[in-house]
Amino acid sequence: MRQSSEVKAETTIVRPSGFTQTTSAMDVPRPHVAKQKRRKRIIIIAGSILALIVVTFLLSRLKPAVPSIDRSTVWIDTVKRGPMVRQVRGLGTLVPVDIRWIAANTEGRVEKIVIWPGTEVQPDSVILELTSPELEQAAGDAESKAKAVEAELTTLRATLQRELLDQESTTARVHSEYEQAKMERQTNDQLAKNGLVSELVYKTSKVKEAELANRDEIENKRLEFSRSSIEPQIASKQAAVDQAKEFAKLKLDQVQQLHVKAGMTGVLQVLPVQIGQRVKPGDNLARVADPTRLKAQVKIAETQAKDIQNNQVASIDTRNGVVAGHVIRVDPAVDQGTVTVDVAIDGDLPKGARPDLSVDGTIELERLDNVIYVGRPAFGQENNTVGIFKLVAGTSEAVRTPVKLGRSSVNTIEIINGLEPGDQVILSDTSSMDAHERIRLN
Repeated sequence: MRQSSEVKAETTIVRPSGFTQTTSAMDVPRPHVAKQKRRKRIIIIAGSILALIVVTFLLSRLKPAVPSIDRSTVWIDTVKRGPMVRQVRGLGTLVPVDIRWIAANTEGRVEKIVIWPGTEVQPDSVILELTSPELEQAAGDAESKAKAVEAELTTLRATLQRELLDQESTTARVHSEYEQAKMERQTNDQLAKNGLVSELVYKTSKVKEAELANRDEIENKRLEFSRSSIEPQIASKQAAVDQAKEFAKLKLDQVQQLHVKAGMTGVLQVLPVQIGQRVKPGDNLARVADPTRLKAQVKIAETQAKDIQNNQVASIDTRNGVVAGHVIRVDPAVDQGTVTVDVAIDGDLPKGARPDLSVDGTIELERLDNVIYVGRPAFGQENNTVGIFKLVAGTSEAVRTPVKLGRSSVNTIEIINGLEPGDQVILSDTSSMDAHERIRLN
């Protein structure tokens, strides 16, 4: 049989280690096979690159997937047109209208507590008793001094009266001597005309009359001065007596006030002292209030309190009933972001109403007629523009719509533009969807 020309001659080589290796005497090259493989590889790579480019282009043309939300987890409301009542709401407490803090008028020690908080009291009810030996000693000294000054006034009156009588006696005696001298001089006048008396005796009688006339005038002035000076001296001493009596009365009242009384009809609310405690003047000993007359103090957020005014209608929810009221005072200061508003209760208080009871207060600001409004969303403030998801009619999708908000109330807010009556919007917090303009409701 004829062998092909491509048959190779083989040579067997024996290595010293004992292994044998067979080699071809000649390898025949095949270049067209390698070229076909290289061409095939290039085609595959080019096709892959082209496919990747096409896929990338198609993906770039696709819209992002619309996120889904369960309809039952969101709050959907319908835009309406009609009257809207603007209100603000805040938490607060009931406080008594009539409150009396009883302060210590003097230093002392709490000896006994007679009445404990929660007990009804009358104006003369003794709440607690204080002791102060120093005050009692001072009151005794003041009373003794007042009696001593009053005794001095009595002595002064007697002394002045005696001096007045002595002056009256002196004045009467001098006047009598003057009259006698006058009569003697008149007699000597007649005798001198007849030459029956010497010139010396006659002149002496005239000098004596003049001297006694002068003394009589002086004594009359002294008498008048004594009479007029009695009242000022007594008034001065009387003022000292009155001052001493007032001081003694003050000390006595302070001793009486050691028996601390309620001073009004009501209920003892607070007793911030204990037996044996030392108190100073001005320290609060007890608080009494009338529980039948209460008002509400409502805390309103400072951003909502700008339109609150006196006499605005309000309602107070005590959680056991709602009572009507009206605003009587708006605190001019802001405390921790809130403004305190006092609301007077117009009706009878519900059962269980008592001081410090937590309440909800709602104040009516104004009534708006024929406005477009919707429930107040969980985001956005009044007079701002916010994005709200509006339901697309006939579909299960909602699209973000810019809406300008107006005046707000507790549960509703005015719509300036962006929505029309009948539109349905999502009022729940959708901050997690801020990156999307459209959502789907399942």
